[in-house]
This record gives sequence, structure tokens and C-alpha cells, in this order.
Amino acid sequence: MADDELLPVLSFGDLMSEGIALSRRGQHEKALGRFNDALKLRGADKHCLITRSKCFLRLGDTENSLKDAEASLQIDDTFYELQSKKDSQKQQKKPKDQKDQKHTKKKSPKTEQQLLGRLYDDKAYLEKLLKDEDLMQSSTRQGTKVMDLVMGGISYLNQRRDFWQQQKPMYAREYERKLLRLGWGRDRKLKPAEIARAIAKEMEDIEQMLARGSAEQSCRKAEHLLKKIRAWSEDDVPNKYELIGNLHSCIGNAQLAMGQMEAALNSHKMDLECAREHSLTDSVSRALDNIGHVYARLGKFQQAISTWEEKIPLAQSSLEKAWLFHEIGRCYLELDNAEVAQDYGEQSLQSADEEGDVEWQLHATVLVAQAQVKLKNYPSAILNFERALEKARLLPSETAQNGIIAALDNVSKSLIAELNKGQKDGAIPSHEDRLFSRESIKATAENVEEEEEEEKGNEDEQP
Repeated sequence: MADDELLPVLSFGDLMSEGIALSRRGQHEKALGRFNDALKLRGADKHCLITRSKCFLRLGDTENSLKDAEASLQIDDTFYELQSKKDSQKQQKKPKDQKDQKHTKKKSPKTEQQLLGRLYDDKAYLEKLLKDEDLMQSSTRQGTKVMDLVMGGISYLNQRRDFWQQQKPMYAREYERKLLRLGWGRDRKLKPAEIARAIAKEMEDIEQMLARGSAEQSCRKAEHLLKKIRAWSEDDVPNKYELIGNLHSCIGNAQLAMGQMEAALNSHKMDLECAREHSLTDSVSRALDNIGHVYARLGKFQQAISTWEEKIPLAQSSLEKAWLFHEIGRCYLELDNAEVAQDYGEQSLQSADEEGDVEWQLHATVLVAQAQVKLKNYPSAILNFERALEKARLLPSETAQNGIIAALDNVSKSLIAELNKGQKDGAIPSHEDRLFSRESIKATAENVEEEEEEEKGNEDEQP
């Protein structure tokens, strides 16, 4: 099916990259769908939450934008991108106060970037929003103007900038950056705990760059950090090999976003090799997941299947099993092995049922139906497409509904053609006046399913 909602769901990094690319092209509704899928795989990811917040804001949904911004603050209150309603109102009490004007004195872009660090881009984004007059005049359902929220965020960032300048003068920051360039703790001037914090900051920057669509910059930074970590001892970095594998994974995701498929495959294989060598089970699972996705994107479906089937014992939740079984089933369908595809689709559906996840129930049911179409089991396919349509209505997803309805019409035509062929061959009694409406086809499908269940029950009763 051509429907985007029914295509195989990618890894978290892939979904983030696609969502950001769609948003940059102005396709914010499609981008929102990608971010929603990404948060199903990693619900507490602050970068994805704030990226989706910006997407909501561009769609004019200020209420949901604010909710995501506040959710990111609950995860990490230092990760400030938009200020909450309460804080914004507090900041706006004295906009003309001379003391406030002193603290918000204009800094040079270079100085401000040094003081704010990764938050500099967020302030620039908020200032850009001020130019959108229509958006600034809109309000949330609670009556708060978007302009108040944005101005509150800018005011907050200005206060943080001034605070950091008072607490840590520029010469001290320059000294710290010099230590980072020298290789952090190698000169023994920084303790292991300080090295760990510096690495954590670098890793966060790498992931954030990729989430914002700066794949090339993310890749360069990850390669630079990887080179430094390899030169250190395990005394300096106790989790050295875990970090090395993680950086290979980051590099691979960035290369995939840039379309460098073979390079991405090689990076993820290096992640897998490192994880196996040092018995890092979670890293093995991550690497197998990423390798499978690259193979699938390259059209090497058998290699993707072998990789993902190796990952099955490492799956830690029903939701993870649901998408894993679904992806394997999709690959088997691409290889025209519809029977095995149907089996994996049913396993995916069972896992989705255990999790109670409607969206994955939809994906799995569609996969089962598509496999049944290839097997020419049209009555059962129609029944499963009908079930998928019910799931799509629950989400709700108009795009998915339209795609499923189109599939139902095609399958109905195939069933009618099959029945007409049987009549001509004398295999079925002639019923020239019979009309095969969707309701009659559905009833036929239900009868077939009841017969199959009855036969299965009889087999179970046999000694």
C-alpha cells in the first residue's frame, strides 16, 4: 500500500531524522506522525519532546506545544527550550523595569553563544517566532497569548545568560575549553567524575545535532570524541567500551541520515563487534536493530531478517516484540514468502494486544491482511482489513482509513473475480443476480473464520 501510515516503522533515530526533514519541507503534519512514532519507542526522550513541541507550534497547536515543552522540563529542568505558562506570566510582570533592562542588555552574538551554549539556538528560534505576527496574536485554550509564552522564554534565557556570566567569567570558560581540546583528564587536571560530565555533555550535543537535522555536524563531533576516548585508559573512563560502541552507533545513525548506507552499515557492525567483545547485551540488541534497518533500506531483506531474528531473544518488552515481529514479517512479504509473513504478523498482533497498543495492532493487522491477499485468502483478508479499519478509526487516522478502504475495495474485486472464474469453470453454482456488497463479503469471511476455528478445536480435542 502507498499509505505512509502503513509503511514499516523505523528506528528512533530514523524516525527523528525523517520527522525533522519533513518539518523543514513544511510537511508538519507528516512530521508530527514521525515524532509520535519515535516517542512510542522512547517516550522519555527530551530532544524528541521539544522537537515535537516546535512542530505543534508551527501547526498553531499552542496547547500541545506547551505540554511537550513542560514534559521535557520534567525530565530535565536544565533542558529549557520554551518557558511554562506560570513562569512566562511571572517574567512579564515588570517588562519596563530599568533593572530588567540592564540584565537584558544586548550581547554580541559570539559572546551570547558562548554563554548559552546549546540553548543559543533555542533563543534564536524564539526570536524568529516573534516575526510571525499571526502566531504571536494567537492564544492557548486557557487564554494565554503565544507572545507571552515566547517572551517569557526569551526573558528566562537572558536571565540564565547573565547569571552564567556572573558565576563563570569568560576567561574561566575559555580555560575549560582549552582543557577539553587538550584531551580532558590526560593532563590529570580533571578528575574522572569531571571527565564523565564533560563526555556526557558531548554525547548530548551529538544526539541533539542529529535530532535537529545537522547529521554531518553530529557525525564529525562523534568521530572527534571517539578518537579521544580511544586514547584514554579505563581508569580515566571506566565505561570506555560502552561509550565507544555508542559513538559508533551515533556515527552510523548520522551516516544513514546523510544517505551513506554502506558507511552506516559498517559503523553499526563496529558497534556490534565492540558490544560482543565486551559482553554488553543492551548494546548488542541496539546494534542488531540498527543493522537490520540498514539492510532493509538497502533492499537486502534476507540479511535484515537474519539480523532481526537474532535480536528476538534480546527483546525486553511486548512493544519491542510487536515492532520487531512486524519488521521481520514485512521483509518476508517483500520476499514473497506470504505464509511466514502472515505468521510473524500474527505474532506482532499478539504482542501488540499484550501491550494494549492500538497503533501497533493496526500495523500488525494490516500486515496479516496483506499476506492473506498474496495467499489469495480473500475472505480472511477482508475480515482483517475491516478490523484494521476499526483500529484506524480509534486512533483516529484519516489517512490510514482511506488506505484501508482502498485496499478493501481491491480485495473485494479480487474475490468477485475469483468467484466469477469459478462459476465459468463449473466449480461454483451460477448465481448471476448475486451482488457482492462489502457486508456479504464480510459475512462470508466470518463464516470462513468460524469454520477454521471449529477445525482447530477438533484437532485440539484429538488424543
